[in-house]
Amino acid sequence: MTAGAATNNPHRRTFLFLQGPSSPIFAKVAARLEAHGHRCLRINLNPGDQVFWRRGGAYNYRGSFSEWSGYVGDFIRRHGISDLVLLGEERPYHRTAIAAAQKHGIAVFVVEMGYLRPDWLTLERGGMSSNSHFPADPGQILEAAAALPEPDWRQRYSQTFLAEAACDLLYNLPNVFLWFLFPGYRRHAIFHPLAEYAGWLKRLAGARRQQRAAEAIIRSLVSANSPYFIYPLQLETDYQLRAHSPFSSQKEALEDILISFAQCAPSAAKLVIKVHPLDNSLIPWRRMIDRKAAMLGISERVAYIDGGNLDALMERSAGMVTVNSTAGLHALRQGKPVKVLGRAIFDIVGLTDQQPLDAFWAAPQPPDPALSAAMFRLLAASIQVRGNFYSNAGTDAGAEAIAKRLHEHMVNQPGAFVDPPPRQKPEKRARG
Repeated sequence: MTAGAATNNPHRRTFLFLQGPSSPIFAKVAARLEAHGHRCLRINLNPGDQVFWRRGGAYNYRGSFSEWSGYVGDFIRRHGISDLVLLGEERPYHRTAIAAAQKHGIAVFVVEMGYLRPDWLTLERGGMSSNSHFPADPGQILEAAAALPEPDWRQRYSQTFLAEAACDLLYNLPNVFLWFLFPGYRRHAIFHPLAEYAGWLKRLAGARRQQRAAEAIIRSLVSANSPYFIYPLQLETDYQLRAHSPFSSQKEALEDILISFAQCAPSAAKLVIKVHPLDNSLIPWRRMIDRKAAMLGISERVAYIDGGNLDALMERSAGMVTVNSTAGLHALRQGKPVKVLGRAIFDIVGLTDQQPLDAFWAAPQPPDPALSAAMFRLLAASIQVRGNFYSNAGTDAGAEAIAKRLHEHMVNQPGAFVDPPPRQKPEKRARG
C-alpha cells in the first residue's frame, strides 16, 4: 500500500521525527511507515539533520531555543501529530517537545543503541532509565517472560568504526561550517565537534599501545588469585549519567567510588577502571585516577585500562560497579554481582545488589538466575530489535523492525509497559 493510497485510512497516523542518530535509519523507518499508510514529518534543527533525512515532509526550524516551545506545540496541533519519534529524550529540544506531546496525549517513542549489544537497537515507549515504563517488579517480569523464547544471541549485523566515524563527520561538519543556515541552533553536546575530533586523533595514535597494555593487565588479573572489581567509565556527554543519576559528571561518580573502595573494600581486592571505547580523550582520566588513588593510598590496588575485551575481563571478576552503563547487562549475563549508582532499567531487586556501595565490596550479591534469564527474554521481546545504525543491512533490518512495531502498536509488548513509570529520577547530590 502506498502512502497516497491510504489517504482515507481511518488507522492512518502522523509521525513526527525529531533528531535521530547520525545515520539514515530514521529516514528508512519513515519510508516503511509510509508504506503502511501513515504520514511522516520531520523538523530539522541543523544542517546535519537535513543531511540524514533527504526526503519529503521536512520543516526547518531556524529560530531560537527560547521560541522552540511555542513552535513545536503549534506544529503538533497544526499537523495533527499522533506519535513522536526521537533519539536522546533528555536533549533540551526533545524535553520541550515531549512536554508538548504529553499535553496533547501524543505517544512518545525513543530510539537508542541497544541494551543487548552489539547488534540490537532500543525502541521504548515513553522514555528510558528513570522515564522507562519497563517493569521493575520481579514478579511481573517473571510472569510476562514465562512463555517467551530465549533471545538469539548470534550476531547478525556488523558495522565498522570507519562507517560510524564517517557518519559522525557527515553530521557534524555541516553544523560547524554551515551554522549560519540555522543561526538559532544550540548544541546539546559538551565539547565542540572539532575538539572531539582532535581528541580522537590523539587517542587513535596510541590505540595499539594502549590495547597491548590493556590485554597484559587483563591476563595478569585473570591469572592471579586476588579478587577484583570493574568500573566501566561512561562518556562524560552521556545523558544516562547526566540526567538519570545523582551525579552531575563522571568525575563525581569516580571520586565517590574510589573513596568507598579505599575505605571499605577488602585489602586484597583491586579495582579496574576501564575507559569507554568511544571516549574522546579530552578529559585526562588516567591522571585524575592516579592522583586520587595516590591520595587515598591505593595506587597499587587500582588499574586503569584503555582497551581490552570487557567480557574476558569480567570472567574472573568479583563484580561490577556502574552508574547506569549497559555494561552492567554484560555482567548480569555472566552471573556477576552488579551495583548500580544511578537509575537503570536493570536495577531490580533480586537482579542487582541493593546494598549500599560500602557494603557491596565485602559481600557482593549475584543475580537470581531465573529472574536474570526472564529479564533478558522480556527485554529482547518488548523493547529491543535487531539492527544497527551504521551499516546498510543493519539499518534496513532495524528500520523494518521499528516500523513494524510502531505500526502494530507493539512497542513495550508483550507485558512490558507499566504506567506510571516505576522508577523516579534521582536528585543531584549536593557537593561541598
